[in-house]
Order: sequence, then C-alpha cells, then structure tokens
Amino acid sequence: MSQQLLTYLVVGASFALYIGIAIWSRASSTNEFYVAGGGVHPVANGMATAADWMSAASFISMAGIIAFAGYDGSTFLMGWTGGYVLLALLLAPYLRKFGQFTVPDFIGERYYSKTARVVAVVCLIVISFTYIAGQMRGVGVVFSHFLDLEIHQGVLVGMAVVFFYAVLGGMKGITYTQVAQYCVLIIAYMTPAIFISILITGNPVPQLGLGATVADGSGLTVLQKLDHTLVDLGFNPYTLGSKTMIDVLAITLALMVGTAGLPHVIVRFFTVPKVSDARMSAGYALAFIAILYTTAPAVGAFARINFIETVNGSTYAAAEEQGGTPQFFKTFEDIGLIRWIDKNQDGVVQYSAGSAFEGRAQFTGETGASGERLLANVPTNNLNEVDVDRDIMVLANPEIAKLPAWVIALVAAGGIAAALSTAAGLLLVISASISHDLLKKTFKPDVSERGELLAARGAAIFAIAVAGYLGINPPGFVAQVVALAFGLAAASLFPAILMGIFYKNMNKEGAIAGMVAGLTVTLAYIAYFKSPWFGTVNSAEYWLFGISPEGIGTLGMMVNFAVAIAVSRFTAPTPDRVRDMVDDIRIPSGAQIAHSH
Repeated sequence: MSQQLLTYLVVGASFALYIGIAIWSRASSTNEFYVAGGGVHPVANGMATAADWMSAASFISMAGIIAFAGYDGSTFLMGWTGGYVLLALLLAPYLRKFGQFTVPDFIGERYYSKTARVVAVVCLIVISFTYIAGQMRGVGVVFSHFLDLEIHQGVLVGMAVVFFYAVLGGMKGITYTQVAQYCVLIIAYMTPAIFISILITGNPVPQLGLGATVADGSGLTVLQKLDHTLVDLGFNPYTLGSKTMIDVLAITLALMVGTAGLPHVIVRFFTVPKVSDARMSAGYALAFIAILYTTAPAVGAFARINFIETVNGSTYAAAEEQGGTPQFFKTFEDIGLIRWIDKNQDGVVQYSAGSAFEGRAQFTGETGASGERLLANVPTNNLNEVDVDRDIMVLANPEIAKLPAWVIALVAAGGIAAALSTAAGLLLVISASISHDLLKKTFKPDVSERGELLAARGAAIFAIAVAGYLGINPPGFVAQVVALAFGLAAASLFPAILMGIFYKNMNKEGAIAGMVAGLTVTLAYIAYFKSPWFGTVNSAEYWLFGISPEGIGTLGMMVNFAVAIAVSRFTAPTPDRVRDMVDDIRIPSGAQIAHSH
C-alpha cells in the first residue's frame, strides 16, 4: 500500500469518527449547543480542554520553533503551560459559579452594561479570528503535504469537516469530538517521538532522551552535539538565548495571561456540573497537556539534528541512497515550505547561518542549473542556501528519520486533529457571542430558543467562511499568529475578567475604557510591525522598550489596568447589587451564613 493511500485511509477514518460523534451527540437546545448541557465529566472535559487548547501551534509549530530558536523557544513552553495554572486558580471556578454561557455574558452582567457586552464581543471576535487563522493554515499545511493538495484546497476540506460537526453538534458535539481528537493527536505526537528518541539516544522516553548521550560514539549529549554542530555552521549555540530579558518576560507573561483570557478555553469550564468540577477539569487538562509539552523540546532538538545531518552537504540531483537530498526536502519544496537556491553553483545543498532570501522571495518560474526553483531577492552576503518553514518540522520528522509509513500517516491525522479541535472551539465561541450576546441579550431579547439556535448555526457558517479566507491568506506561520492572539486576549479580556471577580470597585466605565485601550494599543502595535501595509522593518531597534510584537500583550494589559482603574475613580461607583454578586461569586458555597455573621 502506498504512503499516500495509507494516509488517506487513516485521515478518512479519523474524519468518520468525528462526524459519527457529531451525529450521535447532536445539540437539540441552546443549552446543549453553548455548554453541552453542563453535564460533562471532569476527565472528559479535561481531555476536551487539552485538545481545544493544544492547537496546530502546539502540535505543528511549537517544536519547530524550539528546533530553530533553541533556548528562546522556551518562552512558549513556560507561557502556555503557566497560563493554565492561572486559569485553574484565578478564573475557572469563579466563572463556573457565575453560570453563564459565554465570556461576554459574564462581562455584560458583571459590568451591568450592554455596551460592555458588545465591546467584549468585539474583543472576542478579533482574538478568535486571529487565532483561527493559524489553525486553518495548519490544516492547509498538513493536507498539502500528506494528501498532495494545494494549501487552499486543504483549507477548504478542513472547513467542510468543521462545518459538519461544529454547526450540527454545537458544544455537545465538539466536546466529545475533542475527546477523540485528543487521543488521536497525543498518540500521533508521542509515537514518532519515542521512535526517534530510540534511534538517536537508545532511550525510549523522549523527555529523558533530550539529556541523554547520542548513540553515535561521540560521547556527547543531544544538547552538546547540537551546540557544537550549530556553532560550526555559524549559528548561535542551541542552549544560548538571544532575546533580551525584558522581551522574554513580556512574551512569557503575555502567553500566560492570554491563556487565562482565551474565550474558547474559558467556555469549557461552563460545561461541567459543579464549581469543584471546573477546578478538577483544569487540573486534568494540565496533566494531559503536559504529556505533549514535556515532549516538545526533545522533538525539536531531534528534528534539528536530523535535518542538518540529512540535508546539509547533500547533492541535490543525486539519489537519496547515494548521498542525495532526501525526498521530504523536495516534497516540501514543491509546495513552497522549503526553498533552496544554489548560490555557488556546485549542486550541493549548503545550510548555515544567514538569510537565504530577502522577505517573501517569489518563484521566478525558471529552474536553475542544479534543478532548484529560481527565486528573486537572493542575498549574496552569506553562504546559506536553504530557507525552512518552521511549521514543517514535526510533520517532516518521521520522514527525516525514515520511520514506517503508518507512523507518517498517524502524524497527518494528529496534525489535522489538533488544528480542527481548536478551530471548532473558536468557531463555537464566535457563533455563541453573535447569537447569544449580540442577538438574544442585546438587540432582540424576545427571540425564541429555536430562532437563537438557528442564528448560532448561521453565525458558525459565517465564521467558518472567514476562517477559511484567513487560512488561505495567513499573516504568518502558525505559532507566530497564535502568539499574537494570546497577546490580544491578555490586553483586552483578561483584565476585565480578573477585576470583575476580585475588584468590586471596578465599574462599567472603567472596564469598557480599559478593554478598548488595551485592545487598541496591542492591535496597533501588531499591525505596525506585522502587516504588509506599513512596510516597517520588524527589528528590535524599532520595538518599544525592546518588546517584540509577540510580547506586546503584556504592555497592552498594563495599559488596560491603568486606564480602567483611572476611569473608575472619576465615574459613578459600582451599584450595591453588583458588589453583592461579586461577593456571591467569590465566597464558597455554604460559607455565606458564616460570612454574614
């Protein structure tokens, strides 16, 4: 059986499983559509939350970033996992006790204002569409490589599958689909990691393999070998960071509080029966997430070693078994995710420090003497001939290591599961915020439950269409786009939620002003450095206080807090009924009597 046919079968079987679950768990009410009826077991909710949160960025991109950034990539590990501790301790149980459907629901009620609710919806939509662009891009990358489709065709297939189970099943269908997707993605991630750890170090536990001695007789550990190899090629040592301390802190904090402010993650804690179950769900989710996150550094290190050893010095035109460039290199080159130019015309691939191309070098349509695809904007001030898209490393890892065909097919299914699970969660919070918060709670309060459910499904269809467009025209590679979404969440929703729970004096004017200010500052900074409209060089010399766009959410959060507190001091105080509501959210059940005395 061919590799491609096997991949089609494995991915097709996973799709059939997801759609079957959606049919079995079809939502028949708004309560089931929004929060799965509030009866999900904490273990199942922990798995679903892990799948919801471990997106294409976690599965596809994070190990790729670590592979190329080395020590600097640890900011993603610390930020994303640390955010779950914040979520479990500071937000999840209180929001579950509040007992509403959505994050804008909480903000609208807590800040006694339809305007606050609408501002929260706007923040949520901006965050979710920024995030979902990365997921649909991940779907396109997986399909284009494994199923021999164009990236835009892969995005369309992904849209169709998400449409079916998100629109039909709502949160109920998505929850149980995500349980299945977690199982698929974690098996798909761990299987090649274990194989490759054994091949490189002889240790079957990847987490231990990262610190083990390489089985090549050199006596070096994995990290020592990487350091030596990269220095020889002109790169910085793998274990030496290049980011400034302030940028590391800013990115880590933005990812942490952004995790705690992500609407599609928070809504998962509305699906469990009790407040205590919300905290348990967060604990289970952290355990399930830790399996992948403790493995990612090893996967990144192994991938970088294997990539250098198989690509650097290979002869492009020769057969692979005769020292030629491996097949995966040419496969990814065909879809534009690896680019090579033979600068010295020797037919040998040279991978070293330096920029192989300037900006988004375009294929000229011509072929060079060595068979490479000629591109414009090629700098000649360095010897590096290879440009690698970070998103390919996890997908290519099994092929680089020449693992069995079934492992490669499993990785394809896992990558798609990771992207689709998060995309579905994001689509649901977008549709719920439009149908529930804008329609039912703001503009048309007399709408019937049937009308609200139809509106929710219609909003989901609209969101899928926009998500598909963003997947075909993404603003960057997957993890980079996702990091920006976390920054937006940190700067807009997190402060409003946190102060809503713990600061009774925060009034509606302060919360609205803070959300608008935080979102505006962060969005403007990201647009200035990341969008093609301004043409600004994304260099540290232009960054405010040395903070990169990925970390600007921390500054946006501080602006939010400062503006909100300042405005609240000069406007009407919070009504007594709202203060009582905050007390009720924060005081444990059964403690009200003791508190009153």
